[in-house]
Amino acid sequence: MLADDIKKAAEILQKGGLVAFPTETVYGLGGNAYSDDAVASIFAAKGRPQFNPLIVHVAFPEDAKEIVSFSDTAELLVKHFWPGPLTLVLPRKDTRISYLVSAGLDTVAVRMPSHPVAHALLAEAKVPIAAPSANMSGTLSPTSAADVKASLGSRIDMVLDGGDSEVGVESTVLDLTSPTPALLRAGGVTVEEIEKVLGTPLLKPAASHEQEEVNVPRSPGQLLSHYAPGLPVRINVLEPSSTEAFLAFGDSVGNATLNLSPSGDLKEAAANLFRFLRQLDVPEKYSGIAVAPIPHTGLGLAINDRLTRAAYPR
Repeated sequence: MLADDIKKAAEILQKGGLVAFPTETVYGLGGNAYSDDAVASIFAAKGRPQFNPLIVHVAFPEDAKEIVSFSDTAELLVKHFWPGPLTLVLPRKDTRISYLVSAGLDTVAVRMPSHPVAHALLAEAKVPIAAPSANMSGTLSPTSAADVKASLGSRIDMVLDGGDSEVGVESTVLDLTSPTPALLRAGGVTVEEIEKVLGTPLLKPAASHEQEEVNVPRSPGQLLSHYAPGLPVRINVLEPSSTEAFLAFGDSVGNATLNLSPSGDLKEAAANLFRFLRQLDVPEKYSGIAVAPIPHTGLGLAINDRLTRAAYPR
């Protein structure tokens, strides 16, 4: 019975496993948003990790208000479009949400899906669920349980079958962290519908890179200097200076201040990355943060991307 499947799926999520579940847009690949390991597993399961910010799904607006700081604009949009295919990017309030979810940023994207199975799962799990589309990266988004199984197979713990998705395209994403709401991604709620409610135009993706820099907030993760702690970061370091904190990887290095993964597990390293950088960002103690070489494969591609941005001259 579906009720039994929902209960089983909720238990898997609570324990840190991955469950694909239906929403009105597409099927999502869900993991406990409080767990670094669960969120890192999402990137690993999708096969081509980008560490782009993930959307946190909630059962009720009150749940979202515990995660992010709502503005008057957010209240207005939620009144008109939730539950539904609209995602809002707002300032983080709940420090328990994994920083992998938000790619190290101080914002979190939240939405309340309208699919009854998704709502039942979120209510039963009693934890916020981070979920991108439930497919291998670079392939078509899944709109049925069969699509998910064909794409991800045994990479995940369970597929919760709730029939075909109604909308079939991802949610619209709005950035509400600036005075004028900005469109980050078009989706299931149209720009015209949103502008009618707001009574004002949205900032939209510009036609050129130069215009984008001036007029539109960048999508998370696009700046060359990004994900950066206060201290300067050096990467691919084998011999740190005596005044630097040393963030190691694997068992072949000594004098580590912290080690992303002593066993060389890239999934563990990904889960630890943002948290460890924050712990080492102590200017009273260190002159900078030196990071050991990370293999440029699998999750290492995403880790190195974030470290390269963190080390970019500011």
